[in-house]
Amino acid sequence: MDLPLLASTFATVFLAELGDKTQLAIVTISGTSSRSGAVFAGSSLALVLASLLGAAAGGSLSSVIGPDVLQLAASVGFLVIGSRLLIKASRPEAEGGGETPGADDSQS
Repeated sequence: MDLPLLASTFATVFLAELGDKTQLAIVTISGTSSRSGAVFAGSSLALVLASLLGAAAGGSLSSVIGPDVLQLAASVGFLVIGSRLLIKASRPEAEGGGETPGADDSQS
């Protein structure tokens, strides 16, 4: 087993998962249930399955597409997602100060 690869993969996934919406969902589910062990088992299994799919897809794609191209595609994907999030966050709120649609109908 490649211990440095194992350690870097663990560190990357662990840090990426801290504070993300998946973890917040797990906190919410666990807070509404008295069976935190079942929540842990379910969320662990889901992460393992998602990681298995990602590793299998990456392994399959790497036999057809070079690793440099895969890394470039992943980088571009993250840049596109990040750019869209930044653009969306920098847009001013819709006119009307965030009121619910149709709230002004009586003043027409």
